[in-house]
Amino acid sequence: MEAPSGHRPRRDLRPARDILPKSYALSDMELGDDNETAFVPAAKRAKIVLRSGGSNSRLPARSASSSTTARRAIDDSRVSSASSSLSSLATPNISDSEFDSELEIFSGDSALDRSSDDDDNPVVAPAAAGRPRSSRVARHRIRNLEERHNHRAAAERARLEAHHPEINTMWEDLENLPKIGSAKIEQPDNISRELKPFQLEGVAWMKAMERTDWGGGLLGDEMGMGKTIQAVSLIMSDFPAPQPSLVLIPPVALMQWQQEIADYTDGTLKTFVFHGTNAQTKGISVKELMKYNVILMSYNSLESMYRKQEKGFKRKNGIHKEKSVIHQIQFHRVILDEAHNIKQRTTGSAKACFALKADHKWCLSGTPLQNRIGEFFSLVRFLDIRPFACYFCKQCPCSALNWNMDGFGRCKTCNHSGMQHVSVFNQELLNPIQKFGNKGPGKEAFRKLRILTDRFMLRRVKRDHSSAMELPAKEIYIDREFFGEEENDFAGSIMNNGTRKFETYVAQGVVLNNYANIFGLIMQMRQVADHPDLILKKNGEGGQNVLVCCICDETAEDAIRSACRHDFCRECAKSYLNSSDAPDCPTCHIPLSIDLEQPEIEQDEQLVKKSSIINRIKMENWTSSSKIETLVHDLYQLRSKNMSSKSIIFSQFTTMLQLVEWRLRRAGITTVMLDGSMTPAQRQASINHFMTDVNVECFLVSLKAGGVALNLTEASKVFIIDPWWNPAAEWQSADRCHRIGQGRPCSITRLCIEDSVESRMVLLQEKKANMINSTINADESAMESLTPEDMQFLFRGT
Repeated sequence: MEAPSGHRPRRDLRPARDILPKSYALSDMELGDDNETAFVPAAKRAKIVLRSGGSNSRLPARSASSSTTARRAIDDSRVSSASSSLSSLATPNISDSEFDSELEIFSGDSALDRSSDDDDNPVVAPAAAGRPRSSRVARHRIRNLEERHNHRAAAERARLEAHHPEINTMWEDLENLPKIGSAKIEQPDNISRELKPFQLEGVAWMKAMERTDWGGGLLGDEMGMGKTIQAVSLIMSDFPAPQPSLVLIPPVALMQWQQEIADYTDGTLKTFVFHGTNAQTKGISVKELMKYNVILMSYNSLESMYRKQEKGFKRKNGIHKEKSVIHQIQFHRVILDEAHNIKQRTTGSAKACFALKADHKWCLSGTPLQNRIGEFFSLVRFLDIRPFACYFCKQCPCSALNWNMDGFGRCKTCNHSGMQHVSVFNQELLNPIQKFGNKGPGKEAFRKLRILTDRFMLRRVKRDHSSAMELPAKEIYIDREFFGEEENDFAGSIMNNGTRKFETYVAQGVVLNNYANIFGLIMQMRQVADHPDLILKKNGEGGQNVLVCCICDETAEDAIRSACRHDFCRECAKSYLNSSDAPDCPTCHIPLSIDLEQPEIEQDEQLVKKSSIINRIKMENWTSSSKIETLVHDLYQLRSKNMSSKSIIFSQFTTMLQLVEWRLRRAGITTVMLDGSMTPAQRQASINHFMTDVNVECFLVSLKAGGVALNLTEASKVFIIDPWWNPAAEWQSADRCHRIGQGRPCSITRLCIEDSVESRMVLLQEKKANMINSTINADESAMESLTPEDMQFLFRGT
């Protein structure tokens, strides 16, 4: 009987293994655009690998296509591969990914989903009881695979060394390269501030490095040790230079750099701030820029210029590409402040920096080795540390700094396949460390990494130079309080509702698919610990005319926009993207596509002020919160002790800072605020007001906008209103005042509501801090992201 039209069954004659969903065809190892190995998480790996006649097929442990036919095909393939002659193992072109995948079958349960039902367990079990012959075949097969893999790797290495003989001796040559000693220079006459002894050593080291073949290096002193004045002293060491120097800086520090250069050099250096808010920037020419000694620019501005340069301009005869005015100049020096901004080598900012031309290149970073080893490659690449920054071809003597492939994946220089090109850094350092950790080849790779960093990086920490820095003591406190009666019921309902929804996601097994919703729940639990109005009044009138972040529901700071036309704080977007492999937009729930390097969307200052939460609340009937009153009490205590010290108050939420500002002014405490909606000039005006006006007692700072690159030694007290799961952000904020120039003992007070999610966040911070202190390979993205286990801890406390 014929099936109804539109419902006719179709018989697929392909083998069962070929009709499984394509989504399960996951390789155990994926190659990036630079041939760097990136391991797919175990939860996403295919659970079974079958080989027959040299082919490779992967089957999932759990599949919608697990029909009887498919199972029979699996059984047949398993029996065939276990009993076939060992001659089939001599297939010459087995890849590394095949080798690792085959080992997965026989190496135990590590790759298997232990939560699977019995019916869904993989058919091929390791060393199953009652099958001794299969076990022997498996062990023999593993040995053969290992031997073939080692033989193939040795042959490829020999071929690479034949075309690039410098590889044979590069580590020996590097180790024999004498390290630059700790010589000192005299205090520069053209620097008005007296440099500390270790700073004089730093400038001497930088001048010596500029005489080497590398012509630059990495100054990795800990935060607050004066990297800026050392860099300015270096610029002045050969003043006047034939070409200008370019300094790349986070936006918040643009004006501060300009001010410090003027202070350190008594106005000798002529500086130009290249930023969209500077009217002189529009249409400026190379000839005009060459009149300045130092050009100050943000990473976002440089990336925007580079993107336009690469995209080109439409003309009558087609697309016309022309280098940006910055990329046309051969600078005397290029200096990257907070150089970890280019840690991701594939971002627009990193590529824009790589394209700069200079006689000398420098990186300044207080956290040079907190990131993954792979991210450290970006600094090596920018500094042009050869041969470690190069890609080598295994088929010819071709070498290049850039991964330069055409649309067919072939090298534009030698026409060999991209698969024949390898990164020296990856082969020698990254891959062994990823594969072996701190054992065997991985341990040797760590030794080589230390040799490399010792030759081009200078790293000092405060504890080794505390006497020279004359730094006072720094103490950290946690001020633990509880909800008041009026807050407790509402806060409890928010927390119970959040926990109930999270448990529903867990029960349904859809936690990974609901990151956006879970982020929103955690955000509400954090906001209610500050003040209930952060939730109750977030959608009130007056807040619709400004850009609102889809994640934190605050006025977007350093605002950027996604492809689906939704707005985000740049830092919120970074943290959210790090939370999952492919997160959805929190608003429209389609896959999120957003350029983190796009220029900031400027907002109308008046509209931002009108959207303040203060304008949405009848303040005459307003009730404060336990946390705000705790802060007021602590500030009053400072007054009662006749202390004239100033305080910095950090918060994640601008609406919380607005409520704090209103309450402090009612208490007679004068404040000034800095947030991400301000232009560089407005931010610098706020900083100057706080630093110079003796009547201003408190500086209210958004942690997203002012947590890095600021020098605020006028303050000696820091209050962190709401904890963040990334402890590095709080470390940075604490160092805004505990740095050279600070003459008072410093205290950092972290406010925590004990019967809220904050107490768990403090414990989570400690866990992540221990991780980053115990391993060199703990990275910033791991610090910023929340794993499912972290989320479970925040909701359940276990």
